[in-house]
Amino acid sequence: MSDDVVIIGGGHNGLVCAAYLAKAGRKVTVLEAADQVGGAAVTREFAPEFRVSSCAHLLNLLDQDIRKELALDSHGLRMAKEDLITVSLARDGNHLYLEGSSVDGGHVSDQDQVALKEYRRFMERFAKVIGKLHNRIPPRVASGQRSDLIALGKVALDIRMLGRNDMREFLRIAGINIFDVLQENFDNELLKGALGLDAILGTHLGPRSNNSVFTALHRLSGNTGQMPGMVSLPKGGMGAVSDALAAAARKHGAEIRTSTPVARILMEHDHVSGVELANGEQVTADTVISNADPKTTFLGLLGARHLEAGFAHKIHNFRSRGNAAKLHLALSGLPEFTGLKKEQMDERLVIAPSLDYVEKAFNHAKYGEHSVQPVMEIIIPSMFDETLAPEGQHVLSAIVQYAPRELKGGWAAGKAAFTETVLDLLEHHAPDIRSKAVMAELLTPEDLEREFRMTGGHWHHGELTLDQFMMLRPVPGSAQYATPVDGLYLCGAGAHPGGGVMGSAGRNAAHAVLAR
Repeated sequence: MSDDVVIIGGGHNGLVCAAYLAKAGRKVTVLEAADQVGGAAVTREFAPEFRVSSCAHLLNLLDQDIRKELALDSHGLRMAKEDLITVSLARDGNHLYLEGSSVDGGHVSDQDQVALKEYRRFMERFAKVIGKLHNRIPPRVASGQRSDLIALGKVALDIRMLGRNDMREFLRIAGINIFDVLQENFDNELLKGALGLDAILGTHLGPRSNNSVFTALHRLSGNTGQMPGMVSLPKGGMGAVSDALAAAARKHGAEIRTSTPVARILMEHDHVSGVELANGEQVTADTVISNADPKTTFLGLLGARHLEAGFAHKIHNFRSRGNAAKLHLALSGLPEFTGLKKEQMDERLVIAPSLDYVEKAFNHAKYGEHSVQPVMEIIIPSMFDETLAPEGQHVLSAIVQYAPRELKGGWAAGKAAFTETVLDLLEHHAPDIRSKAVMAELLTPEDLEREFRMTGGHWHHGELTLDQFMMLRPVPGSAQYATPVDGLYLCGAGAHPGGGVMGSAGRNAAHAVLAR
């Protein structure tokens, strides 16, 4: 057996995996189809002299140990702004300002302010239980092996250590919907809408969907060293994170090849033997690690014929329906948002005025339609990062829900209408937005699927729900990064612990390879 390792995909998890394996002395080659590394965490020019984070645009989960162990700061990683406040926009300009367990504006009552502190207390406590799992290889449930029994015991102990009352509450709410939990705790609609938004961003869920509490906990679960759930923006956009990871991998000896798409995974008898590139070149290796999503890996690059039928069926049923679009605007000047001062516009702005509004926005997606009144998360990163736009001009970046991958009539016919719907919504809050928009780019889930090679255009590679988490992610038989195919591993967001720019899946996969 040789030490040669091929990693398919230079997204952030693939780069993390490459860095740890190269650091351990393995010969690593990363093959990235795009002309730059980063996958969905990239910065690119979308209009002349205007640059934006193409898909992921805020950092809230990057593991602090990975940042330290790979010395990412020494490789140029800097934050342009940290701990952005969430501003929930109101039509009347009386906006709500949310920072951790503190809230102001929006007619929030004293009772809701007290309730928010208790809500954040138990949600952060529960999120820590999930956060502890990020850097553990999931146990196998029915293996009977001592190591798996110990790992399962650790999970049970973490839950038990919450104490009787919090443990009962954790078990009660972890799998239910965020709508009911927020209705139990708060009266203010703007506050509930903003908190509910964090449970559905990037998912095919609405506030009334089961598992939406779990996705809210996942967002708070990062081992970042910051206040749970707080977001930051790297200087130079999200591509700066990927560039630092690539520099760390190269420092330890990894080879990274861009513009090198992989066509298929090669097999010799029952073991992987390398990959074949789109140009016909073959790269041999005894270990192949895929940063691609599970469906692309197993059903596309490998082929179902190399899999047991039951396993292939489970992969086929892995839920990965994208439901979020990405809007980019090149602006000739800073727009004026009603009720916001200039110095308040460099925060995280959200349009989610109530839970009912968000649920109604989701209703359209159930029937293959885009929302007529979408939900949005908006940032203007050029206000604190001068590298993204010409002097005096700006870029706006927004995640827009809901936009189903399988739109009735197709996105070729529906894209222009949805773009107008999104701009109309923005215009309600920033009346001069159209007059200052030099260029608009809307990336639908279909565009995200094509540009970032994510099945369904789902940026988590698959829903983050309890039945697709930990030892069930992506499916039993491949949840420990090793797959049923000897020598083939997963390291992307479709593996535990899931999506978000955190890097844990990449590091865990590297440890699994080294342990084997």
